[in-house]
Amino acid sequence: MDSQKKFPVTYSFECFPPQTAEGVEKLRLACSRLAQYHPKFFSVTFGAGGSTRERTLETVLEMKAKGYVVAPHLSCIGSTRNNILEILEKYYQASIRHIVALRGDLPSGMAQAGEFRYASELVAFVRQEFGDWFHIDVAAYPEYHPQARSAQADFENFRRKIEAGANSAITQYFYNADAYYHFIELCEVAQLNVPVVPGIMPINKFSQLTRFSDTCGAEIPRWIRKKLENYSDDIDSIHAFGLDVVTDLCERLLAAGAPGLHFYTLNSAGLTSAICQRLNLKND
Repeated sequence: MDSQKKFPVTYSFECFPPQTAEGVEKLRLACSRLAQYHPKFFSVTFGAGGSTRERTLETVLEMKAKGYVVAPHLSCIGSTRNNILEILEKYYQASIRHIVALRGDLPSGMAQAGEFRYASELVAFVRQEFGDWFHIDVAAYPEYHPQARSAQADFENFRRKIEAGANSAITQYFYNADAYYHFIELCEVAQLNVPVVPGIMPINKFSQLTRFSDTCGAEIPRWIRKKLENYSDDIDSIHAFGLDVVTDLCERLLAAGAPGLHFYTLNSAGLTSAICQRLNLKND
């Protein structure tokens, strides 16, 4: 973990573009509450195959207008170079300088992946067109991407993204800190000298967590799963237990030298804010 200790410790929050007027108000309230922790940035997701492209752009520009530092996600699967260039030009004109470059998922029913196959190709394209204008984050998978052919192939894919010009990485969420420590060891052996910020998922509903985890390949340790199963529909007990588990995980990661935390908020400030308060978090 020594390689990570030299980077500034930062905190950030992820949200998604809302679909309804009620969702817009909910996100505005969540951002207002979370802004008190002085995040380095808010990231905004980008739907499969660009399915939320316009809503992502609208959300990003509104948040930028409110004075937040915003890092829009950009997924390349199902997109063309012209599509991506058009979006990047809009961010460039809006003086947005931070993006999260992802491969993304192929939408249901779409047969062609588009002109980009991998996130490393997207990173290389951004560098080719805009030089060093954008700070580029990419995804990391300490427990390996669910579609990876092997652990080694997954890590090599991560290496290609860094070598293509990515500045830093945000991990998929996890509850097993050892998986993160091992991933950092691999980065150190490979001399990949970038900050790798742990992704943190507060525990809200057990059914929701299992659905997300089954999709993205994040492991729910057996002891956590059994405790959550035991609580059944007792949401207060689930939240209390989840806050203890996730706060302890964050404390251990920061003590070990992790260069910050990136919270998957699901457009709600409650649980994330409670964890931040327990940790006494604020960016300088």
